[in-house]
Amino acid sequence: MMWKLVVYKEWLKIRWFLVGYTLLGILGVGYLLLTVKHDFAFSGGKNIWNSILFLGNQFFSPLKYVSLAGGLIIAIAQYFPETVNKRIKLSFHLPLGENKVLLMMHTFGAVSLLLSFVIIFGLFSGFCLIYFPVQMVIYSLITILPWVLAGFSAYFLGALIILEPHWMFRFYYSLVGGFFLTIFFVPAVTSAYSPANSGLFVLTAILSIALLFSAYRFRKGEM
Repeated sequence: MMWKLVVYKEWLKIRWFLVGYTLLGILGVGYLLLTVKHDFAFSGGKNIWNSILFLGNQFFSPLKYVSLAGGLIIAIAQYFPETVNKRIKLSFHLPLGENKVLLMMHTFGAVSLLLSFVIIFGLFSGFCLIYFPVQMVIYSLITILPWVLAGFSAYFLGALIILEPHWMFRFYYSLVGGFFLTIFFVPAVTSAYSPANSGLFVLTAILSIALLFSAYRFRKGEM
């Protein structure tokens, strides 16, 4: 029963941010597909295919930082309120164990972000199938996957930085985190990231528990 209360509390904090971000993401996908439709109508399918296959044009590039923005928004919405007057210490006193409560909060935020990404990029895939063959859509998703992982990494790093009680460590984490996130956005041709995606996934998964260190320092009162 206690875990339901934790989930409900987290939902109250992020619900409007999550809904608003998802709606904006959907609008972005809609605008992108309207642009594709316009290009097919006025430039012709032959020219579009030529630009994609031979000139390396990535028609989905406007989505590059959509996931990154989502990760940062949800991290701030979920964890910044916990730092006001050290409110998170109240959660640490629940009869569930400090790390367990924190991981429940973290899991809820990550799953919420995942659902939002599934909706946004699921619609993107469905709309793309109207204009492009399945293989082209798959290649596009392979290219987009690092950007999605960057969104999760931004969420995990955001939690780490926000919960960190010492400003000097926050500064260092921000520098290292900013450099780390650039790995996900190295320019490459479509689907070139395919061999690296598994490694990026592992790095993101490892990063998911990094906030435990900041949380430990936070609840011990280090400043």
